[in-house]
Amino acid sequence: MPLLVVRDLKKHFPIKKGLIQRTVGHVRAVDGVSLSVDKGETFGLVGESGCGKSTTGRSILRLIEPTEGEILFEGRDIRKMGTAEMRRMRRKMQIVFQDPYASLNPRYTVRQVLEEPMLIHNLYSSAAERKKRVSQLMETVGLSPSRMERYPHEFSGGQRQRIGIARALAVDPKLIIADEPVSALDVSVQSQVLNLLDDLQKELGLAYVFIAHDLSVVKHISDRIGVMYLGRMVELSPADDLYSDPLHPYSQALLSAVPVPDPEAKRERIILQGDLPSPSKPPTGCPFHPRCKDAKDICKTAVPTWEEIRPNHFVACHLYA
Repeated sequence: MPLLVVRDLKKHFPIKKGLIQRTVGHVRAVDGVSLSVDKGETFGLVGESGCGKSTTGRSILRLIEPTEGEILFEGRDIRKMGTAEMRRMRRKMQIVFQDPYASLNPRYTVRQVLEEPMLIHNLYSSAAERKKRVSQLMETVGLSPSRMERYPHEFSGGQRQRIGIARALAVDPKLIIADEPVSALDVSVQSQVLNLLDDLQKELGLAYVFIAHDLSVVKHISDRIGVMYLGRMVELSPADDLYSDPLHPYSQALLSAVPVPDPEAKRERIILQGDLPSPSKPPTGCPFHPRCKDAKDICKTAVPTWEEIRPNHFVACHLYA
């Protein structure tokens, strides 16, 4: 049984206007996303900025309350849980935020940052036990325990993100939502953090939902990848299949922008026309049709169904109907 199953997840934010704040429409940030994550698996979630990736991740943890859909963790629907039960469940589901500069309390030392989740979940009875656990966590993420009394501003960006990862590990989770964890870091530091996440997964058996807009980053860490566009999943497949032969025109355009290290290799660059439509007024039919070079008449009127074109390779596109 998968560790996490998400079915038809939706998050619509109301648009309010006027003195009485009347609702005049909705921003369809997430509009029917379904996915599953097995124990020890990394599920990559990719797409350009504004497609709903981060909202999906936060909705899965109920940091943002979903509008509709089912979220099953270890077979239990977390949308039906009360506050106390949800707090206990959060021990098993943690998040690493995108910005290591904004996600750490500047008034807390590193020891206080890492002890906070232990105190919230009543994990250790004494200060000595908590301090010992903080030392273990810092060593696990490659930081010296002798620096635990320092403040976040005394660390580099990559070190701060390691602290964020250590904070997520403090309560021994089974699933970590990694929300663009390396996008704010220098390229030279990105690989170090990705290698750390990979090592932690092998050591602790963690499952990841790895959110990113950079397909070259996702390739090296993901087992399966879901491609999102305008709040919807348009393609889902094993990572190798997606990189060798993407089926959806949007996936093809994204991959065409990934740099190829071989100077002899030629890759046709696909330039998408126009801008990403507003999620408050999505196009009719297939959401990608206004920018798709292969769009047909049916694409303008009918939403494509989710089809399994190859084993474990799904796509929502009229070209394969």
